[in-house]
Amino acid sequence: MRPIPVLALCLMIASGGQPPQPPVPGRPSRTEEEDRLPNGKSQKEAIVKEDYRKSLEDSRELVKLAEALQAELEKNDRYVVSLSEIRKTEDIEKLAKRIRGRLRRF
Repeated sequence: MRPIPVLALCLMIASGGQPPQPPVPGRPSRTEEEDRLPNGKSQKEAIVKEDYRKSLEDSRELVKLAEALQAELEKNDRYVVSLSEIRKTEDIEKLAKRIRGRLRRF
């Protein structure tokens, strides 16, 4: 009897005592089948598309907030920062972090 390598033994135990089956060429693996949406599209691709759409939307909002902040800062003739300006900077920061987080996943 031939000794079983430790890794193969661990895989056998994890799969309920059955030896691991080699993948069949031309047939998608079980995980690839599970990653499909009911319409047949890839779940990962759908997530990436949705993240991209949200990033575009958030970047438009980011530009609007930055322009509003700039206009507000320019109209002040006293060198005083208002509470609304501070809130806008916080909103800009939140949007930037949200966009950066999504882009890091790509």
